[in-house]
Amino acid sequence: MDIRSRQEEIVRTLRRHGTSTVDELTNAVGASRRTVLRDISSLRDQGFVIHSECGRGGGLQLDPQSVQTTARLSVTEVFALLISVAAMRAARTLPFSDLADAGLAKIEKALPADKVKDLRSILDCLHVGQLSPKQDIGDLGSIDPALLPAFETAFLQRRHLRFSYRDAKGMISHREVEPQAMLILPPLWYLVAWDPARNDFRHFRMDRISEPIVNEEQSFRRRHVPFENDVCPFNDINR
Repeated sequence: MDIRSRQEEIVRTLRRHGTSTVDELTNAVGASRRTVLRDISSLRDQGFVIHSECGRGGGLQLDPQSVQTTARLSVTEVFALLISVAAMRAARTLPFSDLADAGLAKIEKALPADKVKDLRSILDCLHVGQLSPKQDIGDLGSIDPALLPAFETAFLQRRHLRFSYRDAKGMISHREVEPQAMLILPPLWYLVAWDPARNDFRHFRMDRISEPIVNEEQSFRRRHVPFENDVCPFNDINR
């Protein structure tokens, strides 16, 4: 059980039982006493009010009115919210944009400094534009949920990304590329990458990518993506 899941289970156990001993919590989450005590301290730092009572019949109690005061969203989760809002705005389907921006700003403000740095690094790779009216979107599919977490690692650590790709003709190929940017042209989403095998940039429609795997052993350098020349791919025969 990872840290987040373990701490969530501790909170659930305390809410459910009212009072729990450290031993009961260690059994509930399958961790050592030291780990549970460290989790309790972390939960208090996050804003949960947890009382300790010593002696027979004592234990740990969670204040029923206690709430978490710091955001626990991951960088990927916040990024997913940001790009979803950006996509809706680009498609002109975001009627309450000011409220959405204000809410996202509050979430970002509550993030730890290291997460904010990672978030901004990923946002630097994001570009939003308008889709060509000539683009055929008749075969639009769904995007693999595993893609965004893979992007987070690949973009932040500058690692190669492997995946299976189905082109416009339905042919499947296996690619390994250097992720450089994400391009949103609602309703199409693209990974823009440098393809070493072709020594050039390629646009890969995200709904055609499957089985993404980060190659932890292969790193790359950031390249300038020439969006000023062609931000809107069209007739993507090999993309």
